[in-house]
Amino acid sequence: MSLCNDDVNKIAHLARLAIDPQDVDQYTQNLSSILDLIAQMNTLDTDQVKPMAHPLDQIQRLRPDLVTEVDQRELFQAIAPQIEAGLYLVPKVIE
Repeated sequence: MSLCNDDVNKIAHLARLAIDPQDVDQYTQNLSSILDLIAQMNTLDTDQVKPMAHPLDQIQRLRPDLVTEVDQRELFQAIAPQIEAGLYLVPKVIE
């Protein structure tokens, strides 16, 4: 896939990135190379490849699930500005 300078400028605008005009050609080449590599990798047959969580066959060491602090919920809710039914009430921030 080949990108043009206008594509890179549009992507930079959408990502709110400032790119110097003299660097646009280099970004165009680099991003086009990345997209070409992705297209090349998509053509590979991976049907017989098992998915893996980690490249090394290791087991995740986990700490014991133990309570290490005392419950201070009542103390924290006593100093909260607003609570209701055990929940903290906060102002609506979604427009």
